[in-house]
Formats: sequence, C-alpha cells, structure tokens
Amino acid sequence: FGIHALLLVTVTLSPVPAAAQSENDVTGEDVYPPLWDLAPENLLDFPVKDNKIVINAWNYQDRLGVYKSLLSASAKYFDDFGPQNSGNILWGLPLQHGWQFRTGRLADPSGVTSCGYENGEPLCQSARSWWSSMNYYLSIIPFLGAVEAGLFGQLPYEIEITPPEEKKDDFCYSVKDCWSRMPKLMDDWKAFFEYLLSTEHKARSSGSLSSFKLDDALGLMWKAHTSSIAYALPKFQGRLKYLSDPEANFGEDWANAVDFIAATHFSTDLLTTNEFQAFLPQRMLVEGDVLPFISDFTPEQNKVLLSLKALHKVNKLTGGLLLKLWQKAMSTEAGRKIGRELIESLPSS
Repeated sequence: FGIHALLLVTVTLSPVPAAAQSENDVTGEDVYPPLWDLAPENLLDFPVKDNKIVINAWNYQDRLGVYKSLLSASAKYFDDFGPQNSGNILWGLPLQHGWQFRTGRLADPSGVTSCGYENGEPLCQSARSWWSSMNYYLSIIPFLGAVEAGLFGQLPYEIEITPPEEKKDDFCYSVKDCWSRMPKLMDDWKAFFEYLLSTEHKARSSGSLSSFKLDDALGLMWKAHTSSIAYALPKFQGRLKYLSDPEANFGEDWANAVDFIAATHFSTDLLTTNEFQAFLPQRMLVEGDVLPFISDFTPEQNKVLLSLKALHKVNKLTGGLLLKLWQKAMSTEAGRKIGRELIESLPSS
C-alpha cells in the first residue's frame, strides 16, 4: 500500500513544468506580484502615528509591503542562490498572494461591499474572504515573528497592524498581542528567522564561510508555513460558505496539498514558484465548473486541480495515513530531493 500511496501522491503533485526561464531573466514584470514596484520596501516607508509604524493589512499594497520588507531584510542570506534576490525562499508567500489578488480571491465574496472590486475599492482586502483571512497568517504572523527575531534590527517604533472593519477577533495586531494568542505559531516563524540570523553570527564569529544550509532553512520555513495553515484552517471554516462549492473545495484541496509539498522542502524561490503557480486557476471557480472539463482552463490546470482533489480525498479516506507515509519517505535529504524532482518534472497524467 505504501508504494502505491506514494506513487499516487507523486503523480498527483506533478504538473507539467512551465517553459524553463533563464536564471538571469528575473527582470520581467510579470514574474513579480501585481503592483510590486508600488509597495513600500522599508518599514519606515509606512506611516508612523503615535510612535508606531501603522500597517493596514487590509490593503493589498500594504500587505505586499510587509512581504517586500521581509524579502529586502533577508536578501543577504540568499545571495548565493540567484541574482537580484531571486533565490530567496520567501518569494513563495508574496507570489501566492499576488495570484490571489489577480484572480479576485481577496475581494468580498458575499458581494455586500465593494471591497476588492475594480469598480469599488480595488486594493481593499475583505475579512470575509477565506483566502485573505488565511493569508493573514502567512503574512502578518511571519512578519511579526521576524520583528521579534530581530530581522529588522532595533526598530525606532513599535509595529501596529490596523484591524479590519469586521471580524476583528479573528486576528491579532502586534507582536505582544499575537504572542499571547498563538505562542507556538509565533515561535515557529521566529525560529525560521532566528536561524537566518544565527548563520550570520556564526560566520562573523568564526571568520569562516556562512553555516547557512538551504535545506535547513526550507525545513524551518515549511514547518512554520504548515503551522500557519493548521492554525487558520479551522478558524476560517465559516468563510467557505461565501464561496461557490467548487471554489471552497479547491481552497481546502490546496491547503491539504501544501502539507505534501512542504514535506519535500520544495524551494519557493522566485522562478520555481512562478513556474509552479502557472498551473493554479487564473480565476475563481464558480458553480457549474466541473473538473477536468473547465473550458477556459488549460488541460494542465484541469489535471492539476483534479489531482489535488483526488489527493485530498484519499488522504481523508486514509485518515491522514497517506500524508504520514509521504512524510516518512521525505524524511531524508535524498528522499526530499527525489520528491522535489517528481513535483517539478513528472508529466501530469
């Protein structure tokens, strides 16, 4: 059973690779999230009020700025992995968020407000959006973990996150607030950023090359990433009611798949993430969308969505055994390498 399970998983998670991009070709505008150039890059680019840096996490540009500041502050640790910070493994987070924005997933799905709509408030993120709410735990929480770890050094001001207009109790708004509500999750993100900082300190004290290991960094990042999803998933179950059944199912299928991807320590650098994301749906799913026969999706997108659905179904039917088997197979560096290669190169079938 184990071998069959692993085969199912590897085929399931293996889209046809997009056309390979040159490693130096990272200047194309479309490889970055929408409006990337307009987002704040430095924490001091955000407004300061009452001696606090105020970040409106319900504005797409501000949330993007949180990611941009994280990428900028962590760039030096990834110099060896690609030009122009393209090898930074934090790219997966803003690129995923950019895909959510571009495909309308951050707008008010109930349609009651104009939040997130082009003819209303296009940069607004709705607290009713399942995607936006889930992403809060993959943007603001990592960011506050980085602040606490010292990634930004000694900041002259405290950080304050603006609450949404509704559903305020579902989120936390400062390092102290988040730490009191979800200490383990904050710890996981802090540990990732502390690892980055520790490699710099070791290099400085020993005078030798950095002790940074990409596999270790990926392991810590994915641990925190999956912790964020595990924490947020039950919390935002009620938001799924605003979505069509196909979209709600896809959201849960995608969240389930992340656990399998995480186990391989899949590299979420700029180019790899862009290639991988090409197979995600470029619009929200609606009633009447039937996999794998959605006419305005590519055959690969149809196959990938169907595969994610099958993976989720089998994992549920086995009570999570499928994931455990996969994680066991991915418990060595050699196993993870094979897992990543399978994800990247096996044609979908």
